[in-house]
Order: sequence, then structure tokens, then C-alpha cells
Amino acid sequence: ESLAKSHPPPGFDLHVLIVEPSSIYPSAPSHDEAFDLVQRCFPRASFTRLALHDIFNIDPELRDVLSKFAGNNFADDTSLSHKERLDAFRASITTATSRADIDYILLNRLIIAFAKSIECFGILWGDSDGRLAAKTLANVAKGRGSALTWQVSDGMSPFDLEFNFPLRDLFTAELQNYSSLFPELSNIIMPDTPPSENILTKNLSIDELMVRYVTTQGEKYPGVMSNVTRTANKLQSSRMPTDGSRCALCQTYICNSEGKPNEVQTPNGLQDEPFRDFCYACIRSRPELN
Repeated sequence: ESLAKSHPPPGFDLHVLIVEPSSIYPSAPSHDEAFDLVQRCFPRASFTRLALHDIFNIDPELRDVLSKFAGNNFADDTSLSHKERLDAFRASITTATSRADIDYILLNRLIIAFAKSIECFGILWGDSDGRLAAKTLANVAKGRGSALTWQVSDGMSPFDLEFNFPLRDLFTAELQNYSSLFPELSNIIMPDTPPSENILTKNLSIDELMVRYVTTQGEKYPGVMSNVTRTANKLQSSRMPTDGSRCALCQTYICNSEGKPNEVQTPNGLQDEPFRDFCYACIRSRPELN
């Protein structure tokens, strides 16, 4: 009924990108029916469905980056399918934290590259207050604190795209309660991946630990989790000098106190030239240092 009413034209066109969960988490089920249903429910929006390994098509520069990042632990075989190539690369990452970190980076690159390919001016992220709190804590622990100004805050990103988080003030429980009032939503909402049954913290990634922490503590102290996100939203971009170079993997700016190119000591005490292309946080995730 509301669609039949006369409304002024919107100031933007909405294009929804759905990244197939099973391409990131093999245990996740396929959502073919939900994808078809959401298109019927929202006919005025445009939809695209991609798998994570489609990044090789949308971001062709990634091929050389992955080989350089993984070092001797990975050899890219272009004769394989994109899925097999990505699976081989992810298998070269040895720790749970590094794998989760790289998956997040690849997902970001896929979404950003796709947005640019269709000439979007901004991206609306669906993170709730709790998810932003978990992301904030995890990124600080992984050495990505300098990126919080655009990873959890509204505003311009380093990729010349506006990032906005319209659900930032809503708790996950509130969103779940809202969806329960509308039965039609239950068939199109993709549930979060259930937490790992592995209770040994050494086998969990930092991201998983922070999600568990925020989930359990957020139920008891929702105001505390909300303050985490609000505090991160007040952060300002670093004024540390930089020569304008970007990390080859996560594509954020590389800088240090003197504004010189990144210099890192390898375990054998010698500077490794490939390290110069990556930021501190990405270097920590490299297989050779795990």
C-alpha cells in the first residue's frame, strides 16, 4: 500500500550486495530461497550476490598481493578455479586469529571494489551496536586501532567512499525483537554464524573471543558495550606523517613517527624488502611470523 502512494524520488539508488556466507564459512548453509524472497519483498532495490572468491574478478590486483603476503608458504596456481585458489591461500595462514583477520580484509576489499565498480558514493554497513563494539576491541588487539575512525564511525573512508552505520545505536537483541514482530522477515534474515564449540581460547581467533565477550557481557551491561562504540566514534584520524603509501593488502595508509616507508625487522634480524609493502597489523598476520 505504501509503495502505491506518490512519493518524491529518493536522493539515491540502493544496491544491496549479499556475500554468500558459505563462501566464508564452509559450515554455513546456502540461502538461495532467502535471496529470491528478499528480491520479491523489495522490488525497488537492486541486488547482487557474490561469493568471497569472486574477489579475483572484481579486484584483479589481489593476485600479486596474496603471493607476496604469504611468501614461500603459498604459490598461486592460476590454472585452478577462483575458489580453489582462495582456499589454498587461506590454508597457508596457520593461526585462527590471522585467518579471521585476512577473511575480514578480503571481505572488505570485495565490498569496496564492487561499490566502486558500480560507481557508488557510499556504503551502508549493517553492524549493530554490539557488533561494532566487538569489532572495536578486536581491531585494537590486532594492531588496527588507527583504522577505527572509518571501520566503526560514520564519515569518509580512505577509499573515497562514505561509510555509514545506520544500526549503530541498536543492540542486537533489539533487532532480533523487532524482526520477531514481522514473520516475513524471519525467512530473509541470515542468522549469524553460531560460535565455535571449541572452548579452548588458544584455538579461537581474537575476533571470536571479542564476539563472545560482547555477547555475554552485553546482556548484563549493555551500557558498557554501548560506551565502547561511542568512544571509538569520537576518535579522530591520526596526524602521524605519511608519504602517502598504502598497505598492499588492507589498503590503509602506512606511516610511522618519521613519515618514512615502513621498516620492519624480520625474525633473523634483517630487513625483508616485501615487508615494506604492508602495514604493521598485516605483517603480524603473515604466515612467516606465525
